[in-house]
Amino acid sequence: MTAKSQVKINFEVSFKEPQAHYAEVEMNIAGITAKNYVDVKMPVWTPGSYLVREFAKSVEGFGATAGGKSVKTEKVNKNTWRVYNAKANAVKINYRVYAFEISVRTAFIDASHAFLSPANIFMFPAGMIKTPSTVKIIPFTGWDKVSTGLEPVAGQNFTYKAPDFDILYDSPLEVGNQDIFEFNAAGVRHEVAMYGGGNYDKERLKVDMAKIVEQETAVFGENPNKHYTFIVHNYAQGGGGLEHLNSTVLGASRNGYGTERGYSGFLGLVAHEYFHLWNVKRLRPIALGPFDYENENYTTNLWIAEGFTSYYPTKVMLRAGFINQEGFITSNLGSIGTVMNTPGSKINSAAESSFNAWINPAYRPSENANNTFISYYTKGQVVGLLMDLEIINATKGAKSLDDVMKAMYLQCKTLKRGYTDAEFKAMVEKISGISFTNFWDKYVTGTVDVEYAKYFAYAGIDVINENEGKSVPYLGAAAARTSAGTGKVIIGAVSRGSGAWNGGLNVNDEVVSIDGAPAEMMLERMSQITYKKVGDVIKVSIVRDGLKRDLDITLTANPTVRFKSTINEDATPAQLVVRKKWLGIN
Repeated sequence: MTAKSQVKINFEVSFKEPQAHYAEVEMNIAGITAKNYVDVKMPVWTPGSYLVREFAKSVEGFGATAGGKSVKTEKVNKNTWRVYNAKANAVKINYRVYAFEISVRTAFIDASHAFLSPANIFMFPAGMIKTPSTVKIIPFTGWDKVSTGLEPVAGQNFTYKAPDFDILYDSPLEVGNQDIFEFNAAGVRHEVAMYGGGNYDKERLKVDMAKIVEQETAVFGENPNKHYTFIVHNYAQGGGGLEHLNSTVLGASRNGYGTERGYSGFLGLVAHEYFHLWNVKRLRPIALGPFDYENENYTTNLWIAEGFTSYYPTKVMLRAGFINQEGFITSNLGSIGTVMNTPGSKINSAAESSFNAWINPAYRPSENANNTFISYYTKGQVVGLLMDLEIINATKGAKSLDDVMKAMYLQCKTLKRGYTDAEFKAMVEKISGISFTNFWDKYVTGTVDVEYAKYFAYAGIDVINENEGKSVPYLGAAAARTSAGTGKVIIGAVSRGSGAWNGGLNVNDEVVSIDGAPAEMMLERMSQITYKKVGDVIKVSIVRDGLKRDLDITLTANPTVRFKSTINEDATPAQLVVRKKWLGIN
């Protein structure tokens, strides 16, 4: 090929059969020399969602022409097509993409709209990731809007430009008749594109979403965008989000805006994904960019990238006035409880959980996941909470995790690259003025239980485990009925170290009876056999693979934690300083 600056790439996307979930893609590459063929590739994953999804599986009808004549093409591996250009300096490639998976990370097309997740749709020429491209959208009949973070090409309707494929793959497009409204915050124009209808109040959202933008911008001191696009898909039941450089895609329930819980949940999702504008997209682990779109990209720092982005929405919601101090404390204690009540948290450290993201059971469900894995979202959120309190306490209220995040953002901006784990730790120590080696050993690379009482005591908040000292019998198996009306009770999960685990009760066992009582009557008491004591033996009759078996199971003590917090009215002046800083008390 010629020098990359001389190659020109443009795409045209149209929709002949949207009702059948297809996009028609035309890709033109001009300026080709020096080779007899061009390889074009489809990404196997999309940044922000750490799973190899094999987008090439949805491609069909691949063909190419040069000089108006068909040329030979062949598929050379799972995601690469070779186009023999017969020494022509330009080729036109055509292919179709089937798009019928509803999520924030995958393309979806039907008669009402098209959501184009770019890594699902656009191929790139091998070795040409840094080449600019343009994208022209030809909306289906009756569609008249396109929403995207891409920059428009002046004078060309529905045509957009990307300086390279990293930007293209980071810029989803919503095509259809979405309801669009705008607001300005932190000096940035924000567009909100609502698909699917819903009981949302646009005027209320404009005000409240702007508050979130302002609060998060204040953490970092600047907002790096000129414009930002929220693409919101409202379904009967929806959820999730995926961050992009100057846009995000959110899933929501169309009728959830009418309740305070639903509305608060949506604002929390906005806060999470918007925080990614800095944390991940600019303040990022060094492994997350430039991306390899054909293989897994490993990092041990998703506990920062996603975990801290799970911690900060609660802080932002508190600062913006959407939740109160009690709600903030309760939410954070709930996260600690989730970590401590998950057996996998003693197997997977925060760093290991991050590195193992590519086999994350959230994407590949496993009946044993609870025993072997802990989410880097939740564990990272807890690490962020503890680190925040440690910094505030060490600096006597002068600094907090905010200062670390801002300093690391500016460092990444200056160095024009992501951070290493050692660099992040060094900045935490610089801001706090103390060593964090022991903290790292415990909570980042280690799997010790959270010292919750110690950290909340920094802020003069007393926290107790209401289950401590109690001896409640515990079977350790979760049950679920099969199809409605069968009366069968099937084991869905078994907890590590429990009586069920030690006694040999298995997932998929059908429980017939417990101590002679029909299992269906015991369904609500499967986890806690309250009529027994710890150490008692119960007889569980099961059917496994069509054969009946009797198991003697010794009940263990319930290991779960349940927290209660109390604001200490007699807190010391030092504790009050920490509390004021952490809770944002004026």
